[in-house]
Amino acid sequence: MTISAPKPTGSAPGHWLNNQPYLLLSLTSLFWAGNIVLARHVGSHVPPITLTTIRWLGVFLILLPFAWPHLKRDWPALRAHLPLMMFLSLIGFAFNNAISYWAMQYTEALNALLIQSSGPLFVALWSLVLFGVRLTGAQLAGIAVSLAGVLTIILRGDFAALATITFNKGDLMFASALVSFGLYSALIPRRPVIHQLSFISFTTCCGAFMLMPGALWEFFNGATLKFDALTLATMSYILIFPSTLAYLFFNRGVALIGPNRAAPFFHLVPVFGSAMAILLLGEMLQLFHLIGYALVLAGVITASRQGSAK
Repeated sequence: MTISAPKPTGSAPGHWLNNQPYLLLSLTSLFWAGNIVLARHVGSHVPPITLTTIRWLGVFLILLPFAWPHLKRDWPALRAHLPLMMFLSLIGFAFNNAISYWAMQYTEALNALLIQSSGPLFVALWSLVLFGVRLTGAQLAGIAVSLAGVLTIILRGDFAALATITFNKGDLMFASALVSFGLYSALIPRRPVIHQLSFISFTTCCGAFMLMPGALWEFFNGATLKFDALTLATMSYILIFPSTLAYLFFNRGVALIGPNRAAPFFHLVPVFGSAMAILLLGEMLQLFHLIGYALVLAGVITASRQGSAK
């Protein structure tokens, strides 16, 4: 049985944003695209488990002053669903993020984007296996169309390039992170009816503590964090956008329209990533970009339309 989403709270603009699932999920993809680009840039500079531990501990500390009244009120519900909440902390925050950061040290960006394109399929598979929720025809068609758009962008319009791609251990690690996050996405609608700040602060705190032994292992093996301008800039972006805001937006978006309708928004991540490369790195906008963008947008609209089942 699906538990209804908590009622929105906050100011008038907050009320409006909190009920715009398509905007929330699009912003989530934008923030996660920036996270992937940054992860590739600092992959050898910041230990992955240490980075993930600081990421979630930092988010918890940022949210705690705002979340504390809600945590006190929601504690009976949290305690009653403690095994589920701990499991969500593990798969959605600890394992998923640490293994994806770790994988970026071994895989190419092209491989990671190709593997990430399978994200909606993992969500659909877990929803089917656990709860018997099947994709509608519109959702299946939308995922297929948006996936074609993603491949068009990544392969620069040359689908023959698929034959030249090889996979390594980093790719398997990245794929396992997607399997984990697919399960998290499928379980989100089954979480207890609590305030969003209660949910995100509790799970980030638990996720950080789960990761601490791994961070200590990195430290004692010589993988230490370098406190310089690059590290500070990286942590500032990661704490605010792909962590605090993105997870709040993603959880709310899934609560509003369901995991299967929300999953195709994963395909916007490489779209935003390629757009960032054009705007920030001076890459040329080409015809295959426009074709890919159009296909992804058409697929996302088709899969997430109001008439589709959750």
